[in-house]
Amino acid sequence: MTRPRAVLAMNPRRLARALFDEDALARLRRAADIDTGLVIGELDSDRSRSALAGAEILIAGWDAPVVRAAHLPYTSRLRAVVYAGGVAATCLEDPAAFADRGVVAANARVANSGPVAEYTLAMILLANKRVLVHERRYRGSRTLPDHAAAHPGRGNYRQTVGIVGASTVGRAVLALLRPFDLDVLLYDPTLTPEQAAGLGARLVPLDELMANSQVVSLHQPLTPETRGRIDAGRLALMRDGATLVNTARGAVVDQDALIAQLRTGRIDAVLDVTDPEPPAPDSELWTLDNVVLTPHLAGSLGGELHRIGDAVTDEVERFAAGRPFAHPEDLAASARTRVR
Repeated sequence: MTRPRAVLAMNPRRLARALFDEDALARLRRAADIDTGLVIGELDSDRSRSALAGAEILIAGWDAPVVRAAHLPYTSRLRAVVYAGGVAATCLEDPAAFADRGVVAANARVANSGPVAEYTLAMILLANKRVLVHERRYRGSRTLPDHAAAHPGRGNYRQTVGIVGASTVGRAVLALLRPFDLDVLLYDPTLTPEQAAGLGARLVPLDELMANSQVVSLHQPLTPETRGRIDAGRLALMRDGATLVNTARGAVVDQDALIAQLRTGRIDAVLDVTDPEPPAPDSELWTLDNVVLTPHLAGSLGGELHRIGDAVTDEVERFAAGRPFAHPEDLAASARTRVR
């Protein structure tokens, strides 16, 4: 059986080696005709265009060059895109055109959801105790507070947590929350109450979730409909002392409205993503005591990246063997929902 020809397209300086350990690289070479030492980061040189022209499988990742109209003559053999991230269509200027040609795609979104969900779970549990806020205060006062008097209604027993979006990550967070004594609310307009109950949550309108949750955790994709959906009105609905956790995309939140609420000290925030990213040098997000600001690290880091590399390798092996992808992506649907 002839092996399909494949090419790596991503950040050529470090990403390929970070994603694929020696075992994964060997598996790729067995499944496909691929030079694992060649990683293209642009499509302007003769070498890169030649590599693309011969490829049946494009194995792409972060910082992959976008295949634009000018590159279409070099994609006549392309049959599949496997993306080491959330959306394979990211590296295609016109994903619908490739879908029309029968090009199939897969992504490693599921492989990356675990670390994001773990980060989110940790921050939810810490937020319910206001650990990070009180850690700062303890450093300042250097005295032990009266916990019974100082923290009424806090902790992780019978608290209400709201999950916005039953995305891949949202579902992973819901699964991790099951062992805890928490009341979990869910907003997702694509689900029925029965489906939400199957995920361990009670389906409610977004405004009800915002008003009744001690922690609100965002997991919706960024689309034209979700951009800025968490606006001034919805932030104002949040309880005093509640926490907003965002590991989705910064732009799903109205940043000015969020800063205005945080400035009052009425709510807290855990922000792994912002808009812009990073925040402007003079942004108050850098200095507000009630904000935990992390540099987009909830996703896979270090050795966790090998999980993504293994998932990508699994998909290449499936394609080479004539089997369907385990985690396919509808390129036509991605084209309809992408943010412009």
